[in-house]
Amino acid sequence: MLMIFGVINAQKTSILVFSKTAGFRHKSIEPGKKAIENMAKEKGWKVTFSEDSDLFNAKDLSAFDVLFFLNTTGDILNDEQQEAMKSFLTKGKGFVGTHAATDTEMEWEWYVNLLGASFASHPKQQKATLHINKSHGHKAVAHLNDSEEFFDEWYNFKNPVAQHVNVLATLDESTYTGKQMGITHPITWYHNYDGARVFYTGLGHTSESYSDERLLKQLEEGIKWASGQEQATVLSNKWTPLLKGDPSQNWDVFIGVPHKTVKGLPNVDPNSNGIKGEPLGLNNDPKNVFNFIEDKKGNNTVHITGEVYGALSSKQEYENYHLKLQVKWGEQKWEPRLGDLRDSGLLYHCVGPYRQFWNVWMRSQELQIQEGDIGDYYALGGATADVPVKLTSVGGKEVKLYDLNGDFKSGNTKKATDNEKKNGKWNTVELITYNGTSLHIVNGKVMMSLYNSREKTADGFVPLTRGKIQIQSEAAEVYYRNIKIKSIDKIPSKYKKYLK
Repeated sequence: MLMIFGVINAQKTSILVFSKTAGFRHKSIEPGKKAIENMAKEKGWKVTFSEDSDLFNAKDLSAFDVLFFLNTTGDILNDEQQEAMKSFLTKGKGFVGTHAATDTEMEWEWYVNLLGASFASHPKQQKATLHINKSHGHKAVAHLNDSEEFFDEWYNFKNPVAQHVNVLATLDESTYTGKQMGITHPITWYHNYDGARVFYTGLGHTSESYSDERLLKQLEEGIKWASGQEQATVLSNKWTPLLKGDPSQNWDVFIGVPHKTVKGLPNVDPNSNGIKGEPLGLNNDPKNVFNFIEDKKGNNTVHITGEVYGALSSKQEYENYHLKLQVKWGEQKWEPRLGDLRDSGLLYHCVGPYRQFWNVWMRSQELQIQEGDIGDYYALGGATADVPVKLTSVGGKEVKLYDLNGDFKSGNTKKATDNEKKNGKWNTVELITYNGTSLHIVNGKVMMSLYNSREKTADGFVPLTRGKIQIQSEAAEVYYRNIKIKSIDKIPSKYKKYLK
């Protein structure tokens, strides 16, 4: 049975609340549905309640912004329905799960990675203390004290909660009895996975949970974030270091397809060109392509071997910021680029799944990091921007060369001048981006200005002004250090003369 509630002329956020069970059925599902119905009426959302798996097809799912698994359990989708759900979410849609969402589709690897955990066991229902982490700036926990006591059924997970999640609340195992994980025990988190915006809380077993204003506020803000109404990261207008302390707090690693020449890995395709095939995936770096060298002050230098294509990818999305870093080349080069210039890249406004460009990188704008070409612009995977250029011919081929007085053209553009230091020397690279306008700066000199950043979607081009940051491994040894970022509310006035 399909139940739809909405508010005329209200916010268009559309949510599918799915509560099908193929295992244990929680009595709290009905109170949960009532709570979400009331929330939707108050917030002006359109919400659809269903337990019909046939809705999981491209046409029906396209009507929604957020998919909410309300205490689902067991194997509830067939293979085609799983593919439809995956396709839907990787287009930048939202997913919210409560409690038993981690006790669902546990044999579907992609779903387990989407959630970040899979149910294993639980003790009896009882009170426990949650330690709240507000450092991410997520509104889902902004209303909570640093420690909060809840009564619930506390899930243990089969494996440690995935490294790629951003933890908002951790269960204090010293405050309850029975089966426990015996390690750090996250219970509420959010993250971006394969293009989807994912929010999960282990709360919500009991019917009474859905009368607790603390949980209801958490779900409200989780839905807002998953739908794109709210952003999480509150970026300071003072420099924030991104390589200080534990790198896994700020960065994930995605490793692409090993080239046929890569040694020491099992099952490398003897015909692999380093692009086609199955990537090694998220936070799976058996060749240690990305290494962090920590100094006495807790600052890290990233050593990228380049042996396999890959990306150092920020956990957070950023918008309207000034990014600054230092980069220098190492000596080693690898197939399939032994005869090419040493190459890397600073990718920004990265959105969607990994693997959109060369089966490893996200859709993004690129500030090129390549020998002699630092500061060039490349558009990856469906992104583009407008750049003032003059057209010139190189080897009989037309090339767009940056010229502030030139006409606007979209797509890849070469810088007009070189300001790069000799190999082995540290170069300072800066990216300033605000409301779709960006500046590429190398060693204090503006290489080019870009405008109208956008991406191509099924509905045409839309603005592309926010996303993750990625640093490429691209078959060359390279080092990065002193990566820092701060928010801006305009392009700094000192750069106005470089704007068209």
